[in-house]
Amino acid sequence: MSVETSKQPASAGTTPPAELIRIEGVTKRFGDNTVLDGLDLSVDAGRHVTLIGPSGSGKTTILRLLMTLAKPDAGTITVDGQRLFPASEKEVREVRKKIGMVFQQFNLFPNMSVLRNLTEAPVRVLGLSKDEAEERARELLDLVGLSDKCDVRPTRLSGGQQQRVAIARALAMRPQVLLLDEVTSALDPELVAGVLDLLRDIARSTDITMLCVTHEMGFARDISDQVLMFDAGRVIETGSPEKIFGDPEQERTREFISAVL
Repeated sequence: MSVETSKQPASAGTTPPAELIRIEGVTKRFGDNTVLDGLDLSVDAGRHVTLIGPSGSGKTTILRLLMTLAKPDAGTITVDGQRLFPASEKEVREVRKKIGMVFQQFNLFPNMSVLRNLTEAPVRVLGLSKDEAEERARELLDLVGLSDKCDVRPTRLSGGQQQRVAIARALAMRPQVLLLDEVTSALDPELVAGVLDLLRDIARSTDITMLCVTHEMGFARDISDQVLMFDAGRVIETGSPEKIFGDPEQERTREFISAVL
């Protein structure tokens, strides 16, 4: 099934949005289990696309392929016109600079201060000067409400604060694409709302492209331009949040939405 997540055709005198991500015929297997089954997917720059569906339906695998944490068994992936798979190591490194990811677990460096967690990759990977990287890091920590935690180790922070640092760290690389993998699933319930509010603000105030896997349906409804319903390694339905959550066409989608709401 080919899934286009493009915006409506541009009106006269405007430039249509550029395609940023293209996934064609991608299959991924783990042993005898086919997690993605010939997936076709296209995402335009600036779009916020949310992937929903039952556990094991292939949602997180897409993010892992885009982060090159796994490789497809078949198919092609391009980002901003550059090949991510199949590609040489040099090509992969260049494309990876355009992609940031926030994981379920925060994956911060426990032996580094919060500030250094944000500056390490921009200095080493992007070649920024230490001063430039620190200026950017302080701006981002202010954005996520943690400007007073620069010199603190992550282990001294709450789970919600650590996830805010992880979001800031992903943004420090100035990615074109931000991947969000169940970013609130490891948080205590009282911390979830604050992290989701931060991501809503980022979605509304920037032109960054987002691919989000979440079980927070209210959040998905709020931030998404497009929602994709996954089941058994395929997209079985795609549409606006209003369509998917209010009037889905597929019985499987209706069952899933009823269960999670």
